[in-house]
Amino acid sequence: MVDEKNPCLKEQNQSFHCLTENNYNRNACAGYFENYKRCKDFWNEVRVTRRREGIQPNLPPAEEREQIKRDLLNKSRSGTL
Repeated sequence: MVDEKNPCLKEQNQSFHCLTENNYNRNACAGYFENYKRCKDFWNEVRVTRRREGIQPNLPPAEEREQIKRDLLNKSRSGTL
């Protein structure tokens, strides 16, 4: 399921599922929470950058997100970020 307004829906659902499976023991789900936080931070940075550059919409459409992640990962690997 893709959510146009929440690019981290999968990570959010994984966090909730972990809590349910672990009797709401937050410590048992710390890795999921960290992954969700990183996802939110990443897409927030994308929004800020796109807004600064005048690109609309600030949050890219769901069908473009995988390509954006790949492009930014390749840039970071090559040291051009």
